[in-house]
Amino acid sequence: MSVTYRKDLSRAVEDYLKAIYELQRGRQQVSTSALAERLGFASASVTGMLKKLHAQSPSLVKYQRHRGVTLTQTGEKIALEIIRHHRLIELYLIEALGYSWDEVHEEADRLEHFISESFEDRIATFLGEPEVDPHGDPIPTKEGYIAVSASTRLSALQVGESGRITKVLDEDPELLRYLTKLGLCPQAVVTVTQRDPFGGPIHIQTDAGATQMLGDRVTDSVYVELVQ
Repeated sequence: MSVTYRKDLSRAVEDYLKAIYELQRGRQQVSTSALAERLGFASASVTGMLKKLHAQSPSLVKYQRHRGVTLTQTGEKIALEIIRHHRLIELYLIEALGYSWDEVHEEADRLEHFISESFEDRIATFLGEPEVDPHGDPIPTKEGYIAVSASTRLSALQVGESGRITKVLDEDPELLRYLTKLGLCPQAVVTVTQRDPFGGPIHIQTDAGATQMLGDRVTDSVYVELVQ
């Protein structure tokens, strides 16, 4: 990806594009209210920014009043570049500097906007051109390709089904520390042994033989691929 797309963009604009990309997955358009909630801004402020991003040349988003927003091809390239920076930085902080996986998200949020393309390339080379970050999310390639995951939430598994953990949501450090304590990290295999009725907790057994009872906040944050 070329730095020419980003040289005149502010951190705020990059945050908007990244948030739209993350919310847009699996949807046609992202609502202004959803974007405002994600970024912590008033809806009126978000609407104003979207109009600016839509009007500039090249346009970074397609915005329609009352219908929401999607990224243009240029906007998506920038979003994927920022996400690549973020995920490479997370892995670098762990591999080179000894951070734990619950510490890296906020650090990467701060650093993702400022590293050069040369520094990005050196990190990727140092890490051996990795394909996933510490939480199991795919790292976009330098050309702007990102792998599509076929994983599903742990909460979707039925009794008797097993899944290998592919990724976990990374924005809550407390949750990540809890998952570490339970041994629920990428590549661990879990089997659902019981589902309590009326929306109750799910009982699982790990490949290490431990049994756990998990609420939906945990099981909705852990993604797995089915294991036969």
